[in-house]
Amino acid sequence: MTDQSYQFPRFYATAPSPCPYLPGKEERKVYTDLCGPDVSELNEALGQVGFRRSQSVSYRPACEGCSACISVRVITEEFAQNKSQKKVWRQNREIKVETMDAFATSEQFELLKKYLDARHSEGGMAEMDEFEYVEMVDSSPVHTTLVEYREPPGDFDSLRPGKLLGAALTDVLSDGFSMVYSFFDTSSDRKSLGTYMILEHIKRAKAASLPHIYLGYWVKGSAKMDYKEKFQPLERLSPSGWKRD
Repeated sequence: MTDQSYQFPRFYATAPSPCPYLPGKEERKVYTDLCGPDVSELNEALGQVGFRRSQSVSYRPACEGCSACISVRVITEEFAQNKSQKKVWRQNREIKVETMDAFATSEQFELLKKYLDARHSEGGMAEMDEFEYVEMVDSSPVHTTLVEYREPPGDFDSLRPGKLLGAALTDVLSDGFSMVYSFFDTSSDRKSLGTYMILEHIKRAKAASLPHIYLGYWVKGSAKMDYKEKFQPLERLSPSGWKRD
């Protein structure tokens, strides 16, 4: 008799669309629904072979004739800040960090819209409305947190939270944190907020003895992805498994 307690997921493919990273290229994705009693184990197993979560779906690129998207993760235990990262950490050390259950707010959405307008005005998320943002944050079928980064409150306003500087939607895995999506105030006087948010995730992962920070895909030749190479040591997913630089 066949054991039917675990059902292999069904995979689907998207239609071709313009690649957001390499001009003149088209992208396709293969995806599956994240559901069932073993959804956390399924999500982690797929993550080990290069899938990423978006809402209740796990996907990875499946582009014809192109394999430029490479999954990368930071080895947290061996990570040491370089000179520029130490400067970023010092400049932002007063930022207030709060990790909470994944719950969308209008304040977060307004910051996201400003971020998208400034950095990704032609991307697929540029037209996202608030209902879609709520769906993105609140619909996770796995253990997901929302990390907020705020200015410290002023001396005469200590009971009111400081200005929201950034937020990161982060899955908590058995071997680390997967940064699903993050955004920040591009007009802030504080520099390199995106870098600081990754450094802060690495610090918390180290403290929790979690070995990896999953940063999604890296694409050689894409300026949008260059920052990921600055977090060393970095592992890349190859056909034969994870390999460090």
